[in-house]
Amino acid sequence: MKKRSEFLNGAVSGIPIALGYLSVSFGFGIMAVSAGLTLFEAFMISLTNLTSAGQAQGVLVIASGGTLIEMALVQLVINIRYSLMALSLSQKLDKSFTFPHRLLAAYGITDEIFAVCSTKEGTLSPSYMYGVITVSTAGWVLGTFLGGAAGELLPKAISSALGIVLYGMFIAIIIPPAGKHKNILFVVAAAAAMSTAVHYLLPSVSGGFSVILCGIAASVLGALIFPQKDEEAEK
Repeated sequence: MKKRSEFLNGAVSGIPIALGYLSVSFGFGIMAVSAGLTLFEAFMISLTNLTSAGQAQGVLVIASGGTLIEMALVQLVINIRYSLMALSLSQKLDKSFTFPHRLLAAYGITDEIFAVCSTKEGTLSPSYMYGVITVSTAGWVLGTFLGGAAGELLPKAISSALGIVLYGMFIAIIIPPAGKHKNILFVVAAAAAMSTAVHYLLPSVSGGFSVILCGIAASVLGALIFPQKDEEAEK
């Protein structure tokens, strides 16, 4: 009964995430189908990969005929932050979180699920995390399916317009912190400028490698110009 209660509590916590995912993944579904993927392929990508930015860039790599190495590097650069989130959450896991449970829970660590689980009072049980992950994943997959179906049925002009939803989410993510922190604004602007330069000056460079090169270069440049002070040294 306790496990069931914890699962239901997690499911309730996952409802707001699922509703947010529904609209965003709708845009991904349209984009995937517009790029030439089938509805089933778009559905399976969302079911096996819970990463909006990673999925979007992955579809672009597929559409451009990129290599497996390019795909792997793109996903590594975009999704490496999830490993840090997993390490952070590992400090809140209770004793019932055996190794198999950790492997299963790792599947569903996203920015939003991490935020909900990290702010929960007390320790995290497998049942609670499974509840959050199950409902959140259902919202993401359902949105992808609906978006993909709409992309196949709606006129090209309308589906292209709806496909901008995913990019709108990316903009909504970076604008608030960029407005508050000049270092983030600098990195975002530098990455955009580098990406534009690569697109026009080095057209032979694929979109996937462009993301890798520009993302890393902008991050390194930002770290050099705006180094973070060591709090321990200050003390």
